Amino acid sequence: MDASVQQAKAAAMDVLLHNAAGPYDGLPRTAGWGYPEPYTRDLLISALGIFASGHGDLLRSLRRVLETLALNQSPRGQIPSMVHDRENRGASDTTPLFLLVLGMFRRVTGEPSFLEAAGAKALHWMDYQTIDDRELVGQQPTSDWRDEQWVLGHGLYVNALVHGYLNVLGLGDRAEALRLAANREGGGGFATEGQPVYALWFYKVLRDKRCDLLGNSLAILTGLAEPTRARSMVAWIEAQCADLRARGDLALALPPCFFPFIQPADPDWHPRYGRYNRPGHYHNGGVWPFVCGFYIAALVAAGEQRLAEEKLQALTLLARPIRKARPVFPEAFGFNEWFRAQEGTPAGEDWQTWSAAMYLYAAACVETGSGLYF
Repeated sequence: MDASVQQAKAAAMDVLLHNAAGPYDGLPRTAGWGYPEPYTRDLLISALGIFASGHGDLLRSLRRVLETLALNQSPRGQIPSMVHDRENRGASDTTPLFLLVLGMFRRVTGEPSFLEAAGAKALHWMDYQTIDDRELVGQQPTSDWRDEQWVLGHGLYVNALVHGYLNVLGLGDRAEALRLAANREGGGGFATEGQPVYALWFYKVLRDKRCDLLGNSLAILTGLAEPTRARSMVAWIEAQCADLRARGDLALALPPCFFPFIQPADPDWHPRYGRYNRPGHYHNGGVWPFVCGFYIAALVAAGEQRLAEEKLQALTLLARPIRKARPVFPEAFGFNEWFRAQEGTPAGEDWQTWSAAMYLYAAACVETGSGLYF
């Protein structure tokens, strides 16, 4: 691993240690300045980088996050959207993320019974999140990490998380049933005619065939996509990104979180997108470093080691831009939240916890040649 990656890894550690304690009950901050709150999904996704770091203080901080979430679990088992606020509910991804990270934490620490009651309660909650009382879970619009984007019915990202926690928790039969359901063809699953990547979502005769980079990356990492399909997915994503660059819609070497972008003339455009979710911005095709970390790990898992190394170099460059200069930045690394696809400029908060954590995770996957912890 070259010096620039090592420098970025050290800076990422500085960010995580800086953000490890914030103003809300001493829980971690979501970003160094802009987001002092402990957002559940951000902190749980950041667990992958914490595991890769092996840092005792960060692991203790993660333990506290999991324990606090268990204390604030709803009576029916849902995990709140804010770690410290049991009344802040409604997210479709916080409970599956809790179960996934809980299973990984048990393996990393060698504590198979850690938060056993909370885990069982969360599993019970998830059992009732299906639309048709079968394998795949459903969700409401704007309820996952894309709080400005509509995902209807069966969403790929959330179902990939479910597949992941079923495997990590040793529920292999249920994981296989979900995998088969997700891969049903003819409109009954995420498999979509004419493209190797899975649909963003589907419900009955409706489907969004656009590419959800995070969902497809998780599908590769969790084994939802079998190896031949995983390699075809990577080739398709890279070809589509080359087309975006040729049209001037992508200025960076890393993929957008979502493409093709939703345009104002498209039937699934919502008026609110004109202000908050413009084409190539935010959830409508912004480039998110934490999502790119998952993509790099998926490249490794798909056997695309050389491409993963190239993309890690690109992510190292993307870790540097700073939106608002501050004297305490280590080695001039910003670890910004997201970037405008067309201009390649940072548009979110600096020192984002999951941006730094997923850099560490991506680097560890490239270094070891493995999609770690799944």
